[in-house]
Amino acid sequence: MLEFEFKTLPQIMKKNSEIYPDKPAFRFKRKGKWEDITFKQFYIKVMMAARGLMRLGVKQGDKIAILSENRPFWAEADFAILSIGAINVPIYPTSTPEQIKYILNHSEAKVLFVSNRTQYNKIFQIKDELKFLERVVTFDRFLTHKIFPADSMLQLMEISEDLDPVDEAAIENVYSNMDTEEVATIIYTSGTTGTPKGVLLTHYNFISEIILGTKKIPEVNKDDIFLSFLPLSHVLERAVGYYIPFYRGATIAYAESIEKVPDNLVEIKPTAMVSVPRLFEKMYSRIFENIHSMPTFKKNLIHAGIKVSQEYVHKKYIEGKRDNFLRMKRKFFDRLIFSKIRERLGGKIRYCVSGGAPLDKTINEFFWAIGVPIFEGYGLTETSPGVCINNFTHVRFGSVGTLFEETYAKLGEQDELLLKGPMVTKLGYFKNEEATKEAFTEDGWFKTGDVGRIDEDGFIYIVDRLKELIITSGGKNIAPQPIENELKLDKYISNAFVYGDKKPYLTAVIVPNFERLYEFTRENKLNYLDASDLVTKEEILKLYQSRIDEVNKKLAKYETIKKFVLVPVEFTIDGGELTPTLKLKRRVIYEKYKDKIECLYDENGDCFTCT
Repeated sequence: MLEFEFKTLPQIMKKNSEIYPDKPAFRFKRKGKWEDITFKQFYIKVMMAARGLMRLGVKQGDKIAILSENRPFWAEADFAILSIGAINVPIYPTSTPEQIKYILNHSEAKVLFVSNRTQYNKIFQIKDELKFLERVVTFDRFLTHKIFPADSMLQLMEISEDLDPVDEAAIENVYSNMDTEEVATIIYTSGTTGTPKGVLLTHYNFISEIILGTKKIPEVNKDDIFLSFLPLSHVLERAVGYYIPFYRGATIAYAESIEKVPDNLVEIKPTAMVSVPRLFEKMYSRIFENIHSMPTFKKNLIHAGIKVSQEYVHKKYIEGKRDNFLRMKRKFFDRLIFSKIRERLGGKIRYCVSGGAPLDKTINEFFWAIGVPIFEGYGLTETSPGVCINNFTHVRFGSVGTLFEETYAKLGEQDELLLKGPMVTKLGYFKNEEATKEAFTEDGWFKTGDVGRIDEDGFIYIVDRLKELIITSGGKNIAPQPIENELKLDKYISNAFVYGDKKPYLTAVIVPNFERLYEFTRENKLNYLDASDLVTKEEILKLYQSRIDEVNKKLAKYETIKKFVLVPVEFTIDGGELTPTLKLKRRVIYEKYKDKIECLYDENGDCFTCT
């Protein structure tokens, strides 16, 4: 086991409250104005909440759940739970009552924090089916049902009562004397298939992630402002967008909502942010939509600038060489074009981190070219999550970077990526010995379930999920994600699902970019009743056939999309097609569009008849 300065996460909080007492730790918007919470204020609030939990009878090892959107109270509840040796069980705020019931019962949670009336009402629906829940605490203040009472967070804190030094010392005594291998959290995997599993992560797992992660990305510092919008219930945002910047004394600003991110970027002017590829895909599409509408001269100028900047990036960061003439050319285009694009992101972003799913190489190269470098990394809930990442000194586009210190990787059967390291769970899954045993090789390597490749320089490449590989009836092994990513680069395509397991060829379910599609209908004076009618129009189907034909030219013959179907609605979390981190739920999509997909394999079925 590695030796670190800290044994538990609350020790980081305590130290930062002393080093940065008056520095903003968190920023949030209330009644239209941004407000700050300093590191010292945060520490006091946490101690008061921890005191309240102890008075409720919460003991070390008890499970406490949080069902909330991102906000300072989430972090306060988290550290309060950890400070008394309890275990945090985060739940996605998009979860249904049935999903919440499963997690609360399986984890045996005694206390539940909920953010607002909407989340409280979900719990009210299932109150009689919760076997272990004893208390509910709400972040917002509102009237609750008499038959299902709840305390507010302010009541739990007992803010009218000052923090007694005796209570403070008692809490510090708990977290200072805890074993670093104590469980900090049980995170239930959102999963694209099957029942969620509760991953057991310890304080040591997270501290290893924090220390080794910041060695890999030393750019994270106390002057950074992180914009937080990915759900804190997901391990990526929790570790990389919360614990790591908090550890380095940075400020974390909570976006009002995912829809408000563009506005909040301009208001907050963050220097860093963590995201999944879907956001970068949408930003990329929006930028090129704007370029598409420009006069020919401007379009050509921008494309020339992108080309020059990509050459500069490759020369400097890939080859490690200096080219002053190329640098001057790039500087010219940066002032003329790229600085204006960055202004829409607040104008101060120094770097971004991408994880959760593969980021398309073209998109990553573009963002580096415009001066918004994206460090693509890799990990899973079971690895806390990061095990490798690109940075300024070691980057290969298309890869997920090189390994953290003290972390090891190799390829197993079917080129499955196997891992060992201090951030990898040793405890496996809560109350699931069979799954825990299956997750590791006999000699202790964690099986990621991802097909990988490791080059001679140690860069890791993720091909696809092992279970998601398509094996056609002709015996070809095909990774669908790279094909889907290529499709999504098209301006008329918002999302795509590629299918073909045990089939003679590949087909696709295509979600149109309706904004661009409606523009096409206006230009071509097409009449239609609604979106369902529009996606069946012969002219529209021919348009998409031509777009897919262009993508097919870039693929091997056995990877090409032979037939497709257009659907009239976006894939969404609420619709069940996407996980909370915006990954495709393949089983759900297939079942939802099964008739249309199977029609495409009928001898007479095609995109014109299977709508």
